[in-house]
Amino acid sequence: MGAVRRGGIFDWSSLSIALIGVSVPSFVVASVLLTVFSARLHWFPIGHWGSIRDLILPGVALSLMPMAYIARLTRVSMIDVLGNDYVRTAKAKGLSNSVIIWKHCLKNAFLPVLSYLGPAAAATLTGSFIVEKVFVIPGLGPHFINSISNRDQTMILGTVMVYSAFVLALNLLVDIGYVLLDPRIELHGSGKR
Repeated sequence: MGAVRRGGIFDWSSLSIALIGVSVPSFVVASVLLTVFSARLHWFPIGHWGSIRDLILPGVALSLMPMAYIARLTRVSMIDVLGNDYVRTAKAKGLSNSVIIWKHCLKNAFLPVLSYLGPAAAATLTGSFIVEKVFVIPGLGPHFINSISNRDQTMILGTVMVYSAFVLALNLLVDIGYVLLDPRIELHGSGKR
């Protein structure tokens, strides 16, 4: 919406929120969320783990920075795509703005966002160590931190391999998503050498 209506109130407010989201680290967001929503408002328990409700605050803390960056990247990509010739051709053919934006432009503007999702998943996974510590989540993060403190090389290698497998799987999904989103990209080589 910010790209379609540039310079408006929605554009400036979304850019401001995205700037804050990109600038504030996840452990600061986690501490603020824990202080406000758990200690002051008592909406969520502190240091409790086991229900779906306990996933909300850590999920927000971990996803704020990638969501803000994706919002900025989508806006820039949409601005670029809206200036292409095929958009003017679609308008000249009489297609409505909603069809042009949702069917033609957003699909092409999503390719850079899809490219970002692989590294974003890696950054979110590695940033989860501290968030797991703040929210007392029994994940791999505390084990990894304790194994570094205790110089347990076997545990360090094991956790690094698990995280590496996650990153590789997510990058594979991004590559498959590219093939599904853009028909010009082939899944296999042409066989010519």
